[in-house]
Amino acid sequence: QVQLVESGGGLVQAGGSLRLSCAASVSIYSSFVMGWYRQAPGKQRDLVARITRGGSTNYADSVKGRFTISRDNTKNTVYLQMNSLKPEDTAVYYCNAESSVSARNYWGQGTQVTVSS
Repeated sequence: QVQLVESGGGLVQAGGSLRLSCAASVSIYSSFVMGWYRQAPGKQRDLVARITRGGSTNYADSVKGRFTISRDNTKNTVYLQMNSLKPEDTAVYYCNAESSVSARNYWGQGTQVTVSS
């Protein structure tokens, strides 16, 4: 059983920054690929960023150069640093853990990010 809890969302003006955190209940870095997804009302849930156990990262084109995903192994926590935020970044952001063994996915409850113009 993997439990994920996101935090750090909020309201920010365009150009501002936020850092999201995802705390996992178990050690995730040896067997899980971690990612951040986002979903705006009426739209599908899309990948924002992901990080493998080896530290390799991938980003959606829309956030490259602005967002950074990282992890803290001692805290079992994954972060998403979001800079130069734009109104189109407004969405509910979800933490995701994908088992490298079973391919099963686990999701957090989501945290709202709202960027005003």
